[in-house]
Amino acid sequence: MITGIFTHLNSEELLAGLDHIRCSPKEEGVLELIVRRQAINEREVLEQAELDLVQGLVGDSWNHRRSTSTPDGSPNIQMQITVMNSRVAALVAQDKDRWQLAGDQLYMDMDLSDENLPAGARLAVGSAVIEVTSPPHLGCQKFVARFGVEAMKFVNSPIGRKLHLRGIHARVIQPGTIRTGDVARRI
Repeated sequence: MITGIFTHLNSEELLAGLDHIRCSPKEEGVLELIVRRQAINEREVLEQAELDLVQGLVGDSWNHRRSTSTPDGSPNIQMQITVMNSRVAALVAQDKDRWQLAGDQLYMDMDLSDENLPAGARLAVGSAVIEVTSPPHLGCQKFVARFGVEAMKFVNSPIGRKLHLRGIHARVIQPGTIRTGDVARRI
């Protein structure tokens, strides 16, 4: 369980971090954190994980959750994997132990902007390959509760959406093993 008292950053503090986020690597970045969501509000930080064509991140609850984005409520393959820029996570969470509260599975030091990684772009990570998909990844009420309303406004602002500050969705197109510290390379 993550404990401690954190003060949410205000809009000026968040904007002050934007230049650092914009300097994220474009071609190759580092996979800094892997998180498996075993159930709602449960997180397990992993050093190594398997990415699978059907399951996504093996052991994650993605493929068991109902989705409002599919007609029958089944999991949306376009939202199989969630990726967040680790510099954004570091800014809003203020402590690496709190990054996982964002709810994403992979945290990379990489430029996730639409300009750098549009839908269809592929990333090789470890022995796996993921493909960026088009559904937007936006902050929700849980994000507000954990990081504050100003953080939500920041990631969902026009510049936040352009840079994909809240993150991106992807799907596995080549199964494989990933490890914290692996290079994530645009292919």
